Amino acid sequence: MQPSRPAAATRRTSRLPRSARRLQLLRAAQDVFVAQGFHAAAMDDIAVRAGVSKPVLYQHFPGKRELYLALLEEHVSGLADRVAEAMGGTDDNRTRVDGAVGAYFDFIDAEGQAFRLVFESDLRNDEDVRAIVDRGARLCVEAIADVIAADTGADRERALLLASGLTGLAERSARWWLPRKGTVSRDEAVSLMSALSWRGISGFPRVDGDPLPS
Repeated sequence: MQPSRPAAATRRTSRLPRSARRLQLLRAAQDVFVAQGFHAAAMDDIAVRAGVSKPVLYQHFPGKRELYLALLEEHVSGLADRVAEAMGGTDDNRTRVDGAVGAYFDFIDAEGQAFRLVFESDLRNDEDVRAIVDRGARLCVEAIADVIAADTGADRERALLLASGLTGLAERSARWWLPRKGTVSRDEAVSLMSALSWRGISGFPRVDGDPLPS
């Protein structure tokens, strides 16, 4: 009777659909990049974490940088989608502010700490990394600015500036809160920061001449 094969070996020989394998590799890479940073991480580490051989890893990603960029693109797009959903999911502007702030808190508090790749990357000087991060920030700001411009009649540049203030407040406060979340709940933190934001935004008159309802 032949001895049973180790679990790792079993995982290495299991076949997954290409999309499922890619997702598995991205999750493994996220764990390694968050723990070690881009420069210290190695493809060997990622392959071991995923339970695959390096040739399998290279079938999906030609190198570490390409893997990092794919992972970054995924999470930047995910945050932008959260903010866009908060803007488009309701006509109530106070709820929109709550949703926008909550999107940043949920992204930063998500399992896996992917936010560190977006906001704390040790590869920010890389032109492609910077372009992806900047594009994501722009999408978030533009989604909010579209609503501000439509409701207040503010010109494009002023609406973008106001929206960037809201996203900056949401990001920085969520990152400040994360290591202290045992003292303030997520819902209370979002409520506090939304109230702060709303006090400013609600002061701008609507295009119909009425102030935004408080």
